[in-house]
Amino acid sequence: MKGNAKVIATLNALLADELTAISEYMVHSEMCANWGFERLHKATEKRAIDEMKHAEKLIGRILFLEGTPVVSRLNKMNIGADVPAQLSDDHEAEAGAIKAYNSAIAQAAELGDNGTRELFEHILKDEEDHIDWLEAQVDQIKQMDLQAFLAEQLRA
Repeated sequence: MKGNAKVIATLNALLADELTAISEYMVHSEMCANWGFERLHKATEKRAIDEMKHAEKLIGRILFLEGTPVVSRLNKMNIGADVPAQLSDDHEAEAGAIKAYNSAIAQAAELGDNGTRELFEHILKDEEDHIDWLEAQVDQIKQMDLQAFLAEQLRA
């Protein structure tokens, strides 16, 4: 099915965002593993895997719409030097994703591509769950202080 060129361009822009998030989250995950923060490692790795699934769905939709997936483009990554910086960087990435998916949903609806709109809505829900988890971690740090929070992350 031949898709709208604007929708395909948006799908590719979101694909670049997802591929960037995968890379950022995998680096953060491995840094946490290296520091011994097993719980953070596993949670961040899971978010990276979620982003991989999003990328896969976007690629599938681009192909369905007879477009060409652009997998060679990454956006600027922010690699945090410590856990609070990582949480902040990841929060910034998720906030950007939420904004981008909301705009994409409006565009797809306006152009009458409800299949793509539904895909965007599904991914948006995941991104909202991701930002909610990140905000919970920041709240925990505020409530228990960083050292106590990090001590909790040592357990698997």
